[in-house]
Amino acid sequence: MATPVSSTHPSRFGILPQLVVIPAGVILMTLAAKAQIPFWPVPMTLHTMAVMGFALFLGPRLAVSIFLAYLAAGAAGLPVFSGTPERGIGLAYMMGPTAGYLLGFLLASALVGHWAAGRKFLGRFGAMLAGLALVYACGAAWLSLLVPADKILSVGVWPFVPGDLLKIAILAVASLALPRRADVRR
Repeated sequence: MATPVSSTHPSRFGILPQLVVIPAGVILMTLAAKAQIPFWPVPMTLHTMAVMGFALFLGPRLAVSIFLAYLAAGAAGLPVFSGTPERGIGLAYMMGPTAGYLLGFLLASALVGHWAAGRKFLGRFGAMLAGLALVYACGAAWLSLLVPADKILSVGVWPFVPGDLLKIAILAVASLALPRRADVRR
């Protein structure tokens, strides 16, 4: 028996919507990465919100496709990443201090998309918490090559936790608009 799929699932209608959704997702991901919102203890971007939102609302296949296209645009030297050009562009940026977080976002796109599908509010929130933990784990692991061990959490995790928790809480509340039976695991 076929798994019920939300009527908003792009692959249900064929390849054409995906040809629009993926580039639009890359543009939104870029805007989210570049947005600087004053917050304590550090200013936040909307990068995490975009990653989790795509996974939650579009499912793992499209979320991963969007993030892979985003990474490809960045590797080609397009200015899609957060920060300024002085921090580097292209592969130089991708291999810098944020490399682990970029990998974590890619993996979280798949994990959150799968784990949140068909779940209610708490399941979706839990899936995003697990995805966030994965992002932090990958980011901290990469930072361990660049930062003294006693500084990893204080520079690479703790400053971002309040903002990231706020972003996934907003997404979890927004997901209440999804039909309970929506399943976008494809």
